[in-house]
Amino acid sequence: MILKEIIDILENWAPIENAEDFDNVGLLVGDPSINVNKALITIDTLENVIDEAIENKCDLIISFHPIIFTGLKNLTQKTYVERVVRKAIRNDINIYSIHTNLDNHPKGVNYQLSKQLSLLNTKILIKKDQSENGMGMTGELKSGLTELDFLKYVKEKMNVTAIKHSSFIHKKIEKIAVLGGSGSFAIEEAINSNVDCFITADLKYHDYFKAENKILLIDIGHYESEQYTKNLILNLLKKKIPKFACIISKSKTNPVNHF
Repeated sequence: MILKEIIDILENWAPIENAEDFDNVGLLVGDPSINVNKALITIDTLENVIDEAIENKCDLIISFHPIIFTGLKNLTQKTYVERVVRKAIRNDINIYSIHTNLDNHPKGVNYQLSKQLSLLNTKILIKKDQSENGMGMTGELKSGLTELDFLKYVKEKMNVTAIKHSSFIHKKIEKIAVLGGSGSFAIEEAINSNVDCFITADLKYHDYFKAENKILLIDIGHYESEQYTKNLILNLLKKKIPKFACIISKSKTNPVNHF
């Protein structure tokens, strides 16, 4: 299949113009006019992912996080970014990134996160330009849970081994806000939306003070909050081009480890 045809499917679904200005989405390595036979879907494109693509005869990697985020001045072996790009080029592997344009999609990253938590009556948390697109999502549990039971629920549903959280607010958790990836910028918006809990990642020490006993803040980890995005992309491609071979990466790319 011509790569441009796959790119068109992805960009009709999650248009590049819906990405944030700081982002670097789209085709990062490759030639849109060539024929590709098999895609590997991953959260991050690291060297072990390139090796996995080679092993599985995948000539396209569809990555959530862009491996090239800022300009490259060199293509040596010095950094992991340079090594990945060089190895991809040497092995004729194309790399496409679909990132904040999928974060902003009403049925994108945060919708998938909401589904994983079985949230009902979901709505966009922060709308983008008065459209149906936007960051984050709110939703409701079928029935309220105590804070401790809710933490156990999140660990089970999100398949995480460790959770960081703010002080308990001593009320049942019923309405939830979620934002995959780094979401500290949305704490105030979550509080204003009258949710009981905000689930996100990359909260810093002083972010937890912002809860001010109004909301339970939960940090489940960056990778963990976005891990099911791979399934989201796979399901879209299976629906649109069922005869095109796509597989989900099994390589470990989460850089954070817990002891």
